[in-house]
Amino acid sequence: MNNKIKAFSIFITVLMLHSCGTNKKKVSGFDSTTVLDLNVSKTKETLKELKDVDGFARNIPKNKTNWELVGVKDWCSGFWPGFLWYTYEYSGDESIKKEAERFTAPIKSIAYSPARNHDIGFMIYNSFGNGYRLTGNKEYKDVLLAAADTLATLYNPKVGSILSWPTQKKYRHNTIIDNMMNLELLFWASKNGGDKNLYEIAESHAKVTMKNLLRPDGSLYHVGSFDEETGEFIKGVTHQGYADDSMWARGQSWGIYGFAMAYRETGNPDFMETSMKLADHFLKRLPEDGIPFWDFDDPKIPNAPKDASAAAIAACGMLELSKLVKDNALKDKYIDAARRFVEILSSEAYYSGDTNQALLLHSTGHHPNNSEIDVPIIYADYYFMEALLRLKNIEETKKNQELVKS
Repeated sequence: MNNKIKAFSIFITVLMLHSCGTNKKKVSGFDSTTVLDLNVSKTKETLKELKDVDGFARNIPKNKTNWELVGVKDWCSGFWPGFLWYTYEYSGDESIKKEAERFTAPIKSIAYSPARNHDIGFMIYNSFGNGYRLTGNKEYKDVLLAAADTLATLYNPKVGSILSWPTQKKYRHNTIIDNMMNLELLFWASKNGGDKNLYEIAESHAKVTMKNLLRPDGSLYHVGSFDEETGEFIKGVTHQGYADDSMWARGQSWGIYGFAMAYRETGNPDFMETSMKLADHFLKRLPEDGIPFWDFDDPKIPNAPKDASAAAIAACGMLELSKLVKDNALKDKYIDAARRFVEILSSEAYYSGDTNQALLLHSTGHHPNNSEIDVPIIYADYYFMEALLRLKNIEETKKNQELVKS
């Protein structure tokens, strides 16, 4: 397997150098199936060692080869089982399905515990949500509905948004851009037997975020601080970016994806416009090699760490956008941009090969805290798999359309 991965990485690197030299806009020759096959093989090898269902892959420290594990209450706990569900979705391998079920089960407790933060969506929707989508397991649906109700307890009607971090007092009622991604759980629940008020909560949160965290240039504040009694917006700040007015890469990608999803669920054209504005600004500011630094405004650039996870999330967001825009030129624009992200991430520079258990290298978690700097992080792998599956579906649809025409 190791030789296959090495050979593939070299092939992709050469292919990309050729395509970049001949046509920077169009990327040709990339095959998502080849990458997905390697990802499945690698995941099966990892599962031989990762057996503790109370431990969830989070990151791989420098000079280590195996995933560091976290407990069920960690905000990243849902990404590993979600990743396994994506791997099962592609492979149809029943052994991977069983592992996905095993690692999903312990997270159930989050749905029935008091809300500690907004990350309930990441934890439950990525695990039980993907599991329910692929199996129709009624128990999974019950957990999802309970989790949505739990998440909704953080909603402040005076502000009109969900409190992201109940324990973070210095920002008062704080709403972070990451929280846009957790709205999907509420939208889903409102359509699948949950309280219809969950829809209003999610829509209101998206509107408040759009109004206050979006800056005129198309970038975002990481955190919005609000008066919890009057609902007044106090200020926009950062927690994980370089500065309050800088453009934190992963936050920008959460916004691209989150507002595209909000448009899909509500049909509000302002959400679509916001997602496109964020995506276009993201693409405009990319460095020459196509993968963002952890923050677009870090003064140490080009000697600042990259964030592969931001590229993977942005790819998913742009593929979501491509399904929603009506104009064919815009569809192609966002598909091509996403495909280029995934191609670069599949190259020798970012694909880990036999270096360690992860798929991707070079992600950055919490730079100001000197935490998870330039290491593999599980959510990068999760969104990388999602982007690959989305691209594969696009490729298959295109082939089918061509067959019909012929």
